[in-house]
Amino acid sequence: MKKVRKNDSVLIISGNDRGKKGKVLKVFPKRDRIIVEGVNLIKKHTRPTQQLPQGGIIQKEAPIHISNVKVIAPKTNIPTRIGIKILKDRSKVRFAKHEDCDGEEII
Repeated sequence: MKKVRKNDSVLIISGNDRGKKGKVLKVFPKRDRIIVEGVNLIKKHTRPTQQLPQGGIIQKEAPIHISNVKVIAPKTNIPTRIGIKILKDRSKVRFAKHEDCDGEEII
């Protein structure tokens, strides 16, 4: 079970986009990278295609390392580290480690 998942809201804690918030669009677990909406934008030169007949330069999000983000707890809106608990029924649950979150479950 990974600690950051698709549709989590995250805060960027290092790099050029430090301080920005965004939603996780895609997760690459084998490479420990994620794509966050509106963060780490690059310009890509494209050839003309049927979908984009004029071609040109488009901006898109590039992946960033998973260690450069903190998940924002949904109830308290606090950036926090994530832990994983194993419940008695052997299911895994993510929880917020920040002391103000009181072990809030993040599902």
